[in-house]
Amino acid sequence: MSDLNSFIFKNSPKWLDNYTAHWSAPSNIALVKYWGKQDPQIPKNPSVSFTLDKCRTHTKVYFQKQPHPQESFLFEISFDGIPKPEFKPKVQSFLNRIKDYVPYLMHYSLYIETSNTFPHSSGIASSASAMGALAACIMDLEVQLDPLQTPSYTTQKTSFLARLGSGSAARSIQGPIVGWGQHAKTPSSSDLFGVKIENTHPVFSRFCDSVLLVDKGQKAVSSTLGHNLMQGHPFASTRFEQARGHYGQLIDILKNGDIESFVQLVEKEALSLHAMMLTSEPQYVLMQPNTLHIIQSVWEYRKKTGRQVAFTLDAGANVHLLYPNDIKELVQSFIENDLSSFCQNGAYIHDQVGTGIKKM
Repeated sequence: MSDLNSFIFKNSPKWLDNYTAHWSAPSNIALVKYWGKQDPQIPKNPSVSFTLDKCRTHTKVYFQKQPHPQESFLFEISFDGIPKPEFKPKVQSFLNRIKDYVPYLMHYSLYIETSNTFPHSSGIASSASAMGALAACIMDLEVQLDPLQTPSYTTQKTSFLARLGSGSAARSIQGPIVGWGQHAKTPSSSDLFGVKIENTHPVFSRFCDSVLLVDKGQKAVSSTLGHNLMQGHPFASTRFEQARGHYGQLIDILKNGDIESFVQLVEKEALSLHAMMLTSEPQYVLMQPNTLHIIQSVWEYRKKTGRQVAFTLDAGANVHLLYPNDIKELVQSFIENDLSSFCQNGAYIHDQVGTGIKKM
């Protein structure tokens, strides 16, 4: 299903006076990076990610039926129990984008309570988990209004809506491995929603991700601004071609279980993303000295031990270490003994691949 019109709610709703939806959605870590987009949230290249498990946003939405449909959305939002008016513009933008697909929402006021299990805006994809959880809550209400909706349609539309809030949120609805963006290697793929990558090698279904928190503060550049820098970038077309090629290669790797090739491709993707930021106008250096210390240490550790540990980076200074579950204890000992000193206050998060959104 790839027709925009198919996601427009057309049925007569079974109205509820009030409803409370409570969902959690995970962050995800891109293996092949999405960087560059066109309206409305359409990727310039396909991407693939691991869905995480513990790094999640928990969101509860209280829907209250209004006597008459509203001309604009009525909502309030709190984060960690504190009102956050500064979050409202992004939520407002999201609601405006999805308005045509969820017309019933104009009949409700929303009170949104949200919290993260990880630092906000620090290079972990908080927008992906936040928009994934909010989309899941909205679709929970839709299912109550239209009980005959199929689960597969609900999943697809949840990803579709989440994408309109944050592109990478399209990949946070399912797990453990999700692709987003059209590519011949995955015939079911779409630019409009994420799809689960099926028939992957068992080694990847139990992969671990340790997030090394080099900097827990606000990112130097927002993802939205970063994507916009790809417009007119002198290397943009070459980057998009590279990412499409890497997508196809990675799909093969995920099926055959070649971890050594996985490591090489994932690290090349991470460095390519940062190379685009280094050569943009204006330029941004998102890595910090300790980011580079960690990368060098990982390379030395892999050369010395032969253990297949990969690093990857989102658009920030933090480092994700990806490794098979069967060397979990060894790698986590390496992190504690050798890498934690490069983290802010010695902070890191051990996570693993997960299965997507959860109803709470």
